[in-house]
Amino acid sequence: MARRKKIAREDVIRRLGELAYGRANDAVRLVFLEPGEARAIDGLDLSLLAEVRRSEKGLVEVKLCDRIRALELLAGLLEEKEAPDSEAGRFFAALEHAAAAQPEPEGILPEEDGGGV
Repeated sequence: MARRKKIAREDVIRRLGELAYGRANDAVRLVFLEPGEARAIDGLDLSLLAEVRRSEKGLVEVKLCDRIRALELLAGLLEEKEAPDSEAGRFFAALEHAAAAQPEPEGILPEEDGGGV
């Protein structure tokens, strides 16, 4: 049976840091893509993008993730990182419990045990 990769606290902290300090350049590039350039989307980092709307008149509205909220969460996790009875500790315990309770999705390859090719 395939093993699931656990979501580590450090992964969440790293990801929140990327959201809080990331650049929105590719989200802006997305807005200026021509209709025939749809394939270029695959190469864009749109992780900061929350929503994009384009009206019938061509007006474009872009919403990015809430950086202030990401910073607040990041600061809280860094302050409470070692306290298992903290809000962050309870959050990670619940996250790990939920991940362990999920059935294994089909088509996912098992993790390798560190052996190289």
